Amino acid sequence: MIRRLLSTLLALGALASPAAVRAQAKDELVVAMTQMPGTWNPIISSMLAKSLIANMTARPVTAYDADWKLVCLVCTELPTIENGKARVVDLADGKKGMEIDVELRDMRWGDGTPVSAKDVAFTLEVGQHPLSGVASSEGYKRIIKLDVKDDRRFTMTIDRVTFDYNSIGLQLLPAHIEKPIFDANPAEYRNKTAYDTQSTNPGLAFGPYRLTEIAPGSRVVLEQNPTWTGQKPYFKRITVRIIENTAALEANLLSGSVDYVLGELGLSLDQAIAFEKRHKDKYNVVYKPALIWEHIDVNLDNKLLADRRVRQAMLLAIDRKAISEKLFEGKQPIAHGGISDLDPMFSPAARQYGYDPAAARKLLDEAGFSTLRNNVRHNAAGEKLSIELGTTAGNRVRELVAQVIQSQLRQVGIDVRLKAEPPRIFFDAMGKRTYGGLGMYAWVQRPEGVPRSSLHSKEIPSAANGWSGQNYPGYANPEMDKALDAAERELDVVKRRALFAEIQKLAADDLPSLPLFFRVDPFVIPKPLKGVTPTGTLNSSTLWVEQWRWETQ
Repeated sequence: MIRRLLSTLLALGALASPAAVRAQAKDELVVAMTQMPGTWNPIISSMLAKSLIANMTARPVTAYDADWKLVCLVCTELPTIENGKARVVDLADGKKGMEIDVELRDMRWGDGTPVSAKDVAFTLEVGQHPLSGVASSEGYKRIIKLDVKDDRRFTMTIDRVTFDYNSIGLQLLPAHIEKPIFDANPAEYRNKTAYDTQSTNPGLAFGPYRLTEIAPGSRVVLEQNPTWTGQKPYFKRITVRIIENTAALEANLLSGSVDYVLGELGLSLDQAIAFEKRHKDKYNVVYKPALIWEHIDVNLDNKLLADRRVRQAMLLAIDRKAISEKLFEGKQPIAHGGISDLDPMFSPAARQYGYDPAAARKLLDEAGFSTLRNNVRHNAAGEKLSIELGTTAGNRVRELVAQVIQSQLRQVGIDVRLKAEPPRIFFDAMGKRTYGGLGMYAWVQRPEGVPRSSLHSKEIPSAANGWSGQNYPGYANPEMDKALDAAERELDVVKRRALFAEIQKLAADDLPSLPLFFRVDPFVIPKPLKGVTPTGTLNSSTLWVEQWRWETQ
């Protein structure tokens, strides 16, 4: 009788604290972002839009939190040399490697199947296959042995001694669903993965939420995953609306049709600055300095761009300081390379390019583009220095930046043709290196991360490797490969910093990518929404979505 009465009172909220009532007053959160993922498979291609949603449905083994501290999300304890869970070992080839002991948390896929070492083994199998088309195969290939102890414990052996040995960013695949598909035809796996053909299959999720509805180009619906073993999320449902136009994002936010715009892929910085001035009584605006590198990749297969003097001239002709001041009130710091000055591995010694159109013109003359016709440079063969600049459509500021760059490059005689495409089409062209010449987008990085995937010659995507890798420029420099390999292996922080300095020097001299800015992401958070913590790294705020809650006064 007493138990029944207590149940009744609890149901009525009579015994709940006011704070608890406020926190659970809203069952559904409607959020928005600007891009629709091209695939839902977590290891095929690399796209921020996908990770923002995938982080709600699954977790990497480890991640960097808001304090840039490495933490376990799927493992029970972070392996370290100090706690004996990691150690240097001799390999069969006479070299040194490392053994790392990992124990998985007690977790379940959405269909009840335990997350196990079988999933780890299968994920490595896919990642190491030459035709699977994963975003970066090298990270998988360095794991040369997997010793499964039981369902949740395993020891992996890596082929080198490396400072980031315990940064285990594996995104696990459910072997019981995906393995039959993969085994049938590894080369076609990326096109037939259950993540895309059965996207709402509960067995694809082991996070706090699972996908229940996908309307391509429109919305994604996530609902609580009943098998989730972590903190129960406050919202029963999260609807993600895809609104590619950033002006429309703001309109939807103000109208109330959207509760929150994801800070990592939402309102532009200039919008947020203006928005804060008008609506600071209803929203908290957090400007998070981020390891997000806005840049332009250069397709080095384009013969007009093969001479690095042309690339250097282009960067000298772009007035990045003026762009930052006029569009972002100076809040967007200029990037001098792919490593932010917030990163402990940043080197100020690498070459930095200021705005110098006279120097740009001189370099273009030296590169053979000395003849002007209709204010456009030509070389001795009569070839016009005309380049296509592609970017993602819908991002108002990015498109505006592209227009400014077009105008500035025209001042030194370079003709730029703009091409804005839906993100899915744009990133497919980047990944298969079919883009015309220049591609403007952003990389999201982790602290002290070696930029191997974008700069090492082994990471150049090709048909032969299933379009694996993220070196979209096609940059190949033996000195860079050597420095990247050495930086990964160097345990001494002082020596490693010197290797990072070499990496930054080579990248600044060769310019396979033109650095623009390091983004400051604006998080425009409605005052009732609590628990959103910007990270500024590759591991986004949605990795802790179960902490998000709605508290009204």
